[in-house]
Amino acid sequence: MSIQKNAVVYNDSGDDMYQRIRDLREDADLTQKQMAEILNCSQQVYSNYELGQRDIPTSVLIALAKYHRTTTDYILGLNDTK
Repeated sequence: MSIQKNAVVYNDSGDDMYQRIRDLREDADLTQKQMAEILNCSQQVYSNYELGQRDIPTSVLIALAKYHRTTTDYILGLNDTK
């Protein structure tokens, strides 16, 4: 019996997530600095989220979804429904 058969396949489209948070911010006509203030972090930290240079904490992911009135699944690229 192969373990591979039961392996979980994760969505490897992480780039989609970073592009989606940028698109959501731009659709809301916000700068990175404004979005950072909403999330209570620095502009540099938020920029790192958009660039994929820093993992997005769960609490920030939830805050982004709530602010943009979307789902965490959409942000994570698990579905295409905003």
